[in-house]
Amino acid sequence: MPEYLAPGVFVEEVSFRAKSIEGVSTTTTGFIGATRFGPVTLDPDILTSLQDFERLYDPFDAGATLDFSDAPDAPNHLWHAVRAFFTEGGKRLYVSRVFHRLDDADIAPMDDTADLDVTAAASDYPDGHARIDPADTPGLRVRARHPGACANLRVAFTLRGSPNVLAQAEDPVDGSTVNTLRAVNDLDLVWVRQASSPPSSSDTGQLCLARRLEAERSWEFEPLDTGSPPSATRFSIDTLQVDPEPGNGDSVRVVTLAISLLTRDGSRELGTWAGLPLDPRHRLGGSPDSVFARFGNHPSSLADARGLPLVLVADPAVAATAFDVVAALFGTDPLAALLPTTDDTRRGITAADKLTAGAISAWFPLDGGNDGLRPDDGDVEGDANPRLGYALGLKQFEDLEDISMVAAPGATWKYTENRNTANAIIGHLIAHAERMRYRVALLDSGDNLPISEIRGMRAKLDSKHAALYYPWVTVLDPVSKRELNLPPSGFVAGICARNDVERGVHKAPANEVVRLAIGFETLLNKGQQEVLNPEGINCFRYFEGRGMRLWGARTISSDPEWKYLNVRRYFAYLERSIDKGTQWAVFEPNGDALWANVRRTIEDFLLNEWQSGALLGDKPERAYFVKCDRTTMTQNDLDNGRLICLIGVAPLKPAEFVIFRIGQWTADRRV
Repeated sequence: MPEYLAPGVFVEEVSFRAKSIEGVSTTTTGFIGATRFGPVTLDPDILTSLQDFERLYDPFDAGATLDFSDAPDAPNHLWHAVRAFFTEGGKRLYVSRVFHRLDDADIAPMDDTADLDVTAAASDYPDGHARIDPADTPGLRVRARHPGACANLRVAFTLRGSPNVLAQAEDPVDGSTVNTLRAVNDLDLVWVRQASSPPSSSDTGQLCLARRLEAERSWEFEPLDTGSPPSATRFSIDTLQVDPEPGNGDSVRVVTLAISLLTRDGSRELGTWAGLPLDPRHRLGGSPDSVFARFGNHPSSLADARGLPLVLVADPAVAATAFDVVAALFGTDPLAALLPTTDDTRRGITAADKLTAGAISAWFPLDGGNDGLRPDDGDVEGDANPRLGYALGLKQFEDLEDISMVAAPGATWKYTENRNTANAIIGHLIAHAERMRYRVALLDSGDNLPISEIRGMRAKLDSKHAALYYPWVTVLDPVSKRELNLPPSGFVAGICARNDVERGVHKAPANEVVRLAIGFETLLNKGQQEVLNPEGINCFRYFEGRGMRLWGARTISSDPEWKYLNVRRYFAYLERSIDKGTQWAVFEPNGDALWANVRRTIEDFLLNEWQSGALLGDKPERAYFVKCDRTTMTQNDLDNGRLICLIGVAPLKPAEFVIFRIGQWTADRRV
């Protein structure tokens, strides 16, 4: 209660209405499986398009096959499933990548020293990460950030110089004119050229480290010395001559590193990152910002940790300065590349022109990356290690509350050869959906299964949180331009999302067109579906004049209350919406006022559902009821802090069998 201690007028805000409940989303999906690239141990990021997926999980050659050591040229089922999901109407997707190492070792994030003792370069590495041969870059270790054979590419390192940053300014203390540098930071690598008079195309200059002298508010330069023993000494910025005429006088150019990722033959550039400081000690605003901070194992940005394809690690004992980095990548005398050729001299190209254009470059191949082994049930089940701060497999989805559907596209590929593993993965999906309560698992049938075998597969399953689909869907592969049979779960997830957006989650996700389909692995007739439908196997059918359609919406539950998928998903929607929308009631005084408020809140939500056509009944009282009073709670419940609310709803069941009865009657007969 507010305190009133002095006379006056007091205005207070009060509420005269019940709290509102907002319906949760039911279209967000989680896919788990093998991809060609991308993070394994990082939390999944939400994807809203196929391009988002390709940017993280298939950035180099989208849609190409996977090359498992035990299953070469495996179809890229997850890419196809994501494509189908968004084409069929999906909106939001999470992907959990699973990867099985060649040596069967556990997956763990790599640390900064993981590559320092590697000497082999040509063979496939057990961890799947493509690498540059350490002998080619002494003191530096360069590898692909994520495992995958598609990362066996080429990396180009280029030194680039900025325009001249040497200038003159007025000293704020005595008003004299002094030399200064524009847009330069301490420990920047710079190229200092003391020009001859007149300027000559043979002037090269020298690489230096720019060092800020805070006490004198000035700069000095530490040169790179390629001689032995070292003879170069530091010199001050005051020794340089500034000429206002462009091209005359001395010049200072900031030299940064550009990293380009190229195809294996170097014919196509896949990405370039420029403006990277070379010195490992370089800082900006107090935070490390060198190339090693940006491309480290643990960059400051989670987006970089997911999306940057390379990792660069410097051995502090060998590569401690920018000079060491330059020597590791470009040799001990990189300025030799700036010496103008005869043709350069003829055309008047100076060393400054060459450096600005990026004349010092080095190319290295990435080798040894691989797709590992085909993931098994243990990879899909995953593990969560709170001490290390990462999760794998389905465990990654447990912290994502907005997922409502899960699937493992491709898990049942070559089912007859991998029956036990595929069945175990299906079991993990079902267990995950049941444990998370508000989810359903969309299960794929095995490929190339006759009706007798799909019935045998279904006979081993029973869950109200899962639905099984048969047969596989035939599409035209946009990569190979050939027909390809794909697992149905990706299509079904997209159709469910489309159905929820256009009609509502209460409507059965069936009798919907499969947009991408050009056929099915098996064309079923009515008689065959009469065998499969009563057992809860949802079929894809072709109807002449109506196209390719999903023609079933049952769960694999033996409980008749949960026979239909839309009922299961609608109750998950109601339960989760009420769960989230009534959190305000926790720790409120457990009395009549709270009970009435809870009743009004839920009744308002259910009334809106009835008005939108999601509940059965011509009146609200026939569609639902809400009880929260002394009839639902005992004194023992109140003493133990329990508020119990009883809710009943009349869900709509799909008109699965539409029956018209027609008989003869005479014209003079009265109805």
